Amino acid sequence: MKKRAITAFFFAAIMLASFFFGSASFTFFYWLLSAACLLEFYRLLETEKRELTKGAGLFLGLTVYLMATSAVKESFDFIHLLFLFPIILFIYFQELYRKSENPFQNIAYTILGPVYVVLPFCFFYALAFLSGEYSYQLPLGLLLLIWANDTGAYAIGVKFGKHRLFERHSPKKSWEGFAGGVLFSLLAGFILSNYFKELNPTNWLIVAFICSVAGTYGDLSESMLKRSLGTKDSGGLLPGHGGLLDRFDSLFFAAPAVYLFLLFKDIV
Repeated sequence: MKKRAITAFFFAAIMLASFFFGSASFTFFYWLLSAACLLEFYRLLETEKRELTKGAGLFLGLTVYLMATSAVKESFDFIHLLFLFPIILFIYFQELYRKSENPFQNIAYTILGPVYVVLPFCFFYALAFLSGEYSYQLPLGLLLLIWANDTGAYAIGVKFGKHRLFERHSPKKSWEGFAGGVLFSLLAGFILSNYFKELNPTNWLIVAFICSVAGTYGDLSESMLKRSLGTKDSGGLLPGHGGLLDRFDSLFFAAPAVYLFLLFKDIV
């Protein structure tokens, strides 16, 4: 428990520092974090019968992230997507010359990495520039709502959880815990609305609910991945917490969902 608390404290401190020191530190930290998550994803999936093109996959993921940083600063042109084509071709060519039992499985998992791990961080990154200039309120608020949801789901689930939410993939999760997560997240959203004025209280509550629902599905999806691979944790980088994917699985679904809501909330 002590190791877990120390790890959580220092990691949270580094994350908060990345927000408050401006757009450059925010960009660099989440570029580094997305790369670390992608490498962890590849290590998790690679076996003796499954050889991923990790170098090209990492290059593909980081290129996607750099395109996202350009897009939010309005220096991105659609034609820039062509830069992804030779990287994807290389991944295919690698399998043509590699003696592998499952070439298309290798290709699929290599390309899935940037889609599953890096793209959500791109949407998360874009939240900071949704108003036109850098502001930490929306991405930081999203993280706080996810943490509130996780805390409420755990606290209520441990105390009152009786009805399994999705036992096939996550035996410990309960409907009571899910309700507790929604309640804690809504409470956190109400508190945030008093300090973070980028959204009105109603929108913060909607974002809080989206974080709970989408975050839960993100958590369940990563549990499904680990269960299919027969592993408990995605990695061991964070002592007492497992791997990076274990910490950010909720964000992978919540960030795109929240971004889409905020992008279209004034249109519909």
